[in-house]
Amino acid sequence: MNRNFWITALVAFINSLSLTVLIPIIYLYGKQFGLSDFQTSLLFSIYSIAQFFATPIIGKLSDRFGRKPLLIISLTGTVIANAIAGHATTAGWLFFARFLDGITGGNASVAQAIISDVTAPENRAKAFGIYGAAFGLGFVLGPVTSLLAQQFSLGAAFLVSAAIAFLALLITIFCLPETLRTKAAQAHNLFDLGLGNLIRGLAMPKIGVLLIINFFIGTTFTIFTYAFQPYFIKVLGQNSQSLTLMFILFGVLGTIMQTWGVSLLSRKFNVVSILFLALFIRSLSFIIMPIWQNIIYFVIVSILYSLFNSLVQPMINTLISLNAKSQDQGTAMGLNASYLSISNGIGPVIAGMLINQSYPQTYSYPLYLAGSLTFLVLFLAILTRKNYMPSITGE
Repeated sequence: MNRNFWITALVAFINSLSLTVLIPIIYLYGKQFGLSDFQTSLLFSIYSIAQFFATPIIGKLSDRFGRKPLLIISLTGTVIANAIAGHATTAGWLFFARFLDGITGGNASVAQAIISDVTAPENRAKAFGIYGAAFGLGFVLGPVTSLLAQQFSLGAAFLVSAAIAFLALLITIFCLPETLRTKAAQAHNLFDLGLGNLIRGLAMPKIGVLLIINFFIGTTFTIFTYAFQPYFIKVLGQNSQSLTLMFILFGVLGTIMQTWGVSLLSRKFNVVSILFLALFIRSLSFIIMPIWQNIIYFVIVSILYSLFNSLVQPMINTLISLNAKSQDQGTAMGLNASYLSISNGIGPVIAGMLINQSYPQTYSYPLYLAGSLTFLVLFLAILTRKNYMPSITGE
């Protein structure tokens, strides 16, 4: 791995730190503004839906104008948006800030395109594993930082997030060179950059089916990530501090698995097999998680879930990267991030609609649904594996 890769991994770590400072407190922050569970789910959704429309444009523009300028624009948006959210006095300002962060939030897809630029195909799985570990490390330190910020206020966490994103912006400006060697042809119109590109992305050889699979993976995942928070607090009787500790646990286990687990498993299994295993364990974990309403049981199942869940996105990213042409890496990663974003917008709304605050048992329904749907996603991935497997395995 060369210098540019490690700088990108550092930016990814700092960016994930900025993101994960917020994850434990968005639900609770929305409650401070008097929002219902369903309305709070929209705070997650508006960010993701904005990303859905913006990320493929950012990815394609990075293929045309270079990775660095688009990464700078994206990080700048995060800084401004979180500063606004931290000073919000009404729910309207909070929703606006989440929208602004989403509409400029293509930094992850651009960083993934940079990794594709600077690593050889045979090293992609390892590279995306390390990238995932860097992102996962942010999931460890982000909630820790959030715990400290919460001692002042929930809004302070947004201001801390803005400051952290500003650090990533400075590193990008002064330390990261441009990595794009062959620029794509200029797009003729905005439709080519926007919805038209999203639709045509489904027809990209070997990429389209992966986009569909990852869309459903993201939907089931975000049904869980939203629903487990009110379940953890209201059904298991925990508080914001213990919720934050759960996110720290997820981050620690994810980092361990993505650092050593990916490397170890890649020696014995191909990328597709690892993906199938991870999806199976994830779906099983979702289903058994709410069976017994006991905090120790919940933590044990969460450990199993976290270890294997952390393998899913590195494997999907590797498959997309290996199947995309070199001049289309930014476009492919942008499309992937965009479809993942819209799934992230749908999942919390589904979970919020299933929950009825007057009936505590409904807090379990989204977890059962997430598990059942993930089994269906695994079945879809198995049925379509020949569409993306040959170029990876040489079959």
